[in-house]
Amino acid sequence: MKELKLMKGNEALAEAAILAGCDGYFGYPITPQSEILEYLALEAKKRTGMVVLQAESEVAAINMIYGAAGTGKKVMTSSSSPGISLMQEGISYIACAELPCLLVNVVRGGPGLGTIQPSQGDYFQAVKGGGHGDYKLIVLAPSTVQEMVDHVKLGFDLAFKWRNPVMILTDGALGQMMEKVQLPAQLPRSTEAPSWATVGKPKTRERNILTSLHIQPDKMQDINLHLQKKYSDIEKEEIRFEKYECDDAEIILVAFGLVARVCQKAAQFAREKGIKVGVFRPITLFPYPYKELNKLADQAKGILTVEMNAGQMVEDVRLAVNGKIPVEFLGRMGGIIPTPEEILHKLEEKFVGEMV
Repeated sequence: MKELKLMKGNEALAEAAILAGCDGYFGYPITPQSEILEYLALEAKKRTGMVVLQAESEVAAINMIYGAAGTGKKVMTSSSSPGISLMQEGISYIACAELPCLLVNVVRGGPGLGTIQPSQGDYFQAVKGGGHGDYKLIVLAPSTVQEMVDHVKLGFDLAFKWRNPVMILTDGALGQMMEKVQLPAQLPRSTEAPSWATVGKPKTRERNILTSLHIQPDKMQDINLHLQKKYSDIEKEEIRFEKYECDDAEIILVAFGLVARVCQKAAQFAREKGIKVGVFRPITLFPYPYKELNKLADQAKGILTVEMNAGQMVEDVRLAVNGKIPVEFLGRMGGIIPTPEEILHKLEEKFVGEMV
């Protein structure tokens, strides 16, 4: 039986990393995710022997991840918005070298140092490739503390399946809130290196060279074509989403993460007033569930995208809908979480009059 506990989101995610058999964590403290490093520093080594190291900076941390991932071990880092920005060069290197690792961004408000309050302003950075070059991360967006736990094992599984970095994109509110979670059983740490890993000077096979540096343009093009084929395959196999009251919905609220939970309450309020509203929640932000959302546009009369930013995922919603129905946007910034009431007011203002 799974263990049931009341835990803060950041600490639950850290506990999930230990239980997933994570071999190493390299990071640097920044609010509102510092509890991840603190929890691992207290708990991990004495329980599983996991290496936990506070680097001298985020730049150092991501390059430690680069080296450690090359050994085929389960490794991860976490940070919050400005810290993730500092990691972008290293993330691009890791993506090109096709190394599996888990990245966690507990998003805070920006731009700049901004605020320590929750935000979803890093959607573009996570989904569109925040560093240089044509690369993609697999991006998971939890909406509960339970999903903060579940997405750790899922993230490692996807990272090793596709030899690709995976990011859990969450926010400061989910990182700090406490909810009941079911914890999985302890998995052992890895004992065998994958065939592609570097293991010193091997006697039984050819040595592996893991790099993102390819001087010859033909070679670099071949690498890029291979990566694009991989991303296309990921789009075919790894799409995840959730629908709430969408079967008869005339208006669809689209939101990810914590905001999707607020939208569910707004949909309940709307249905109490006789307005048929559903909620579509992308769980994978890359790959994005374009086809599934496009199908909903065949039945609905309008979409309201709700985010804690100035309008980022709404661009993917409009691409998915492809002009079939109107797409409106409601955004809150500065660490402010939209309320069910203002979401209801916005959808009434934009759609209900036209539907009468």
